[in-house]
Amino acid sequence: MRIDGGPRTAVVIGAGVVGLSTAWFLQERGVDVTVVDRDGVAAGSSWGNAGWLSPGLAIPLNEPGVLRYGLRSLLDRDAPLHVPTTPDVGLWAFLTRFALHCNWKDWGRAVRANLPFNEECLEAFDVLTSSGVEAPTVEAPIMAAFRTPKQAVSLLHELRRINDSGLEIRYAAFEGAELRKQAPQLSVQAEAGIRLDGQRYVDPGAFTHALARAVTARGGVIRSGFAVTGVSQEPGVSQEPGGLVVRSGSGESVKAESVVVATGAWLNRLAKEWGVRTQVRAGRGYSFTVPTDEPVRGPIYLPAVRVACTPYQGKLRVAGTMEFRDPDAPLFQRRVDAIIASAKPLLSGVHWEERTDTWVGPRPVTPDGMPLIGATRVPGIYVAGGHGMWGLTHGPATGRMLAEQITTGKQPEALRAFDPTR
Repeated sequence: MRIDGGPRTAVVIGAGVVGLSTAWFLQERGVDVTVVDRDGVAAGSSWGNAGWLSPGLAIPLNEPGVLRYGLRSLLDRDAPLHVPTTPDVGLWAFLTRFALHCNWKDWGRAVRANLPFNEECLEAFDVLTSSGVEAPTVEAPIMAAFRTPKQAVSLLHELRRINDSGLEIRYAAFEGAELRKQAPQLSVQAEAGIRLDGQRYVDPGAFTHALARAVTARGGVIRSGFAVTGVSQEPGVSQEPGGLVVRSGSGESVKAESVVVATGAWLNRLAKEWGVRTQVRAGRGYSFTVPTDEPVRGPIYLPAVRVACTPYQGKLRVAGTMEFRDPDAPLFQRRVDAIIASAKPLLSGVHWEERTDTWVGPRPVTPDGMPLIGATRVPGIYVAGGHGMWGLTHGPATGRMLAEQITTGKQPEALRAFDPTR
């Protein structure tokens, strides 16, 4: 322990954007950090996601319309929301709890809880990129497109509700030819759109690797191939924070005064032993890259089919679907084909047959639409996860707030709703 009572050393389990952001901000507060990961930097959702830094669309998943949509989709194997037929009792218990939270009261509670993160997320990225993380964030509006003006109504209602919560989102509506002037990749079948201003995007894999390089440049250690099997108190050390041992399946170990578990959809495999009762399940997303006839000006969102498109290395990254399977399950080509079939009518000048970088990754979903960030019941052990589709957007803000709690012992007000032991 330091003279001010804060830890001198920390191990962060998970080398995605949430874990590495936490490591970076712990270093900012004088903590020596080791990051361990089963596979390596950006091996999970931090690589293949859409790359949006979007406070305007970081909307909790438990919106009431999702429940209605999900019930209609259960028998459709090609629907954007897919729950495979399975005897997994835990999954069905999770989905039942999720359904119970799909109401405007609980959704509004999650929106208000997320407000500090949405207000601070872009500033947290600016802190990183101005202090050694050499990866650009690109300012660009996000264009949400619909087949008809009627389809746009639900998103307009959500945006108004979010603005009522205190977060100001600037947006404008377009139709017909004016819409296609804004986003030339949209086809004539897209008749209505809503442009959200003040948003950004990144190359998510490149950003996460740049963040990792910044952590090591400051003296941090990143160890890949370290599959954590448990965290325990060092023998002979009191139950106060200070003597924790992180062990791997190969017999390796790392000691530290504090431990942060930021393992995404795998979080419960460790954290359930420490009083974290809220389930985190894998809502797996798919993505791939395709060339386009014209350069893509900015992100395009197709809400009705749950597809997000982003400029990516001179091409277009297409991401979509929400598939509840084991996080380590293989890629299912049928899900990729379903994304193409749903997005193709609304986009033009896209060379779908030249697809590359096909990927699947697990997004960590909680039943109440709110992440788990903060202290567990074991002194010195913390968790950071369950961000759903917004781990990239909220990752740096999460790391900054959690580092404050770890080093001061005081829970920031913004983290109270996200208490992992709730």
